[in-house]
Amino acid sequence: MIRWAALLFGLAVAGCTSVQTPEPQTRVRVIEAQLPPAKAFSATRPVAPARSNKNITADFISLHFALEGGTTLPVFTRFETPITVRLTGTPTPSMQRDLTHLLGRLQREAGIDIKQIPADQQANITIQAVSQEQIQRILPQAACFVVPNASSFEEYRKDRRKRKSSWTALRSRERLGIFIPYDASPQEKRDCLHEELAQALGPLNDLYRLPDSVFNDDNIHTILTGFDMLILRTAYAPELRSGMTREQVRAALPAILSRLNPRGDALPAQEVSATPREWINTVQKSLGSRSSARTRMKAAQRAAQIGKEQGWTDHRRAYPHYILGRMAQFDDPQEALQQYQIAMQYLRATPGTDIHQAYVTTQTAAFALAQGKGPEILPELDRAIAVMTRAENASQLATLLLLKSEALNQAGRPKQARSVRLDSLAWARYGFGSDVVVRSLMQEVAEAPTTNNRGG
Repeated sequence: MIRWAALLFGLAVAGCTSVQTPEPQTRVRVIEAQLPPAKAFSATRPVAPARSNKNITADFISLHFALEGGTTLPVFTRFETPITVRLTGTPTPSMQRDLTHLLGRLQREAGIDIKQIPADQQANITIQAVSQEQIQRILPQAACFVVPNASSFEEYRKDRRKRKSSWTALRSRERLGIFIPYDASPQEKRDCLHEELAQALGPLNDLYRLPDSVFNDDNIHTILTGFDMLILRTAYAPELRSGMTREQVRAALPAILSRLNPRGDALPAQEVSATPREWINTVQKSLGSRSSARTRMKAAQRAAQIGKEQGWTDHRRAYPHYILGRMAQFDDPQEALQQYQIAMQYLRATPGTDIHQAYVTTQTAAFALAQGKGPEILPELDRAIAVMTRAENASQLATLLLLKSEALNQAGRPKQARSVRLDSLAWARYGFGSDVVVRSLMQEVAEAPTTNNRGG
């Protein structure tokens, strides 16, 4: 998404800053000084899950008794004592702010006894801020990760091939390590905090069938949802304990969920088909960076075919078409638009996919703007902006605001367009990082004639 967003920024913010040709570092300081302050989210408004407790029971079992690769886990594990967390390494101020906010949510919404302690004390969970390079040396495909029985990156690096570092050997959780890159964007660090801390506390699996959860490799949700908080609250219910078998946990869940989510008892169970391993593998291959473009496209096409063969009509049927649209958007815009329309067809028929639809709108709105249809798509953009604001997705929000700014320009409302564009830049500093925003602006300034002083 960053490459597309950076392109959009380069196109839409051209001429907002007029800079001559000073030394590069001076140019950086000049542009940074003229950027609006980075924005950040405050109050979170989670939506309670709207599914039957019978379905949630099946989700809970699938999430807790398997790893992402399909390996089954023999017993249920969790922390059995009040949980302490420490933040070490080289954390940025945004990491501490987001961690404080997240711990408050876990206390309030999931009822977990968890608190942060000083970095020099031993904690149940150590969150260490390391460089992206350090992470990629060990796990090249990972943005961040969590491991058992480690309190530092160095300890894990030395012991990662030992039995102590195996999730399958775990029988209770006492000490875990989370490693997050300090040199990523503020939003990426926050997203890592949410996903990895949630896995440290609860589920170790991801399920593509879940439309409303961070426990899903599609990365549509970036912060813990109402469903996720219910799963974590259930995991720490007094009826459960580490060492319980699948059958023991399954027997205890109906009473727990009736107490925690009484609404779910009144909702009818929906038949949900399992996600075939072939579909998961082809989707992951289509998103991989090591394969050729042709190989990735063939994988996405195969995933779309599997979804058709399965008879799916949910978000899983839409996802490969969204991927195919992303692949084609620069080389074959009409093909891309067709794929986005197919994806949207299934999403509109599936409840609870507002965020998925907003992702597609981010792409299709750019095509509409290229055809001069900005005034027509303003209502659609406003809907998507409201959705991404609730979802606390600053990178998508920044891009949607930028598209709205151009739509307002096409509608003959330049003053409002400028205000929205500045708002977009403020969210982009959080969503993409100030360096990405500055580089986009610097590139545009470098390409513009030095005598051209267009007021943005």
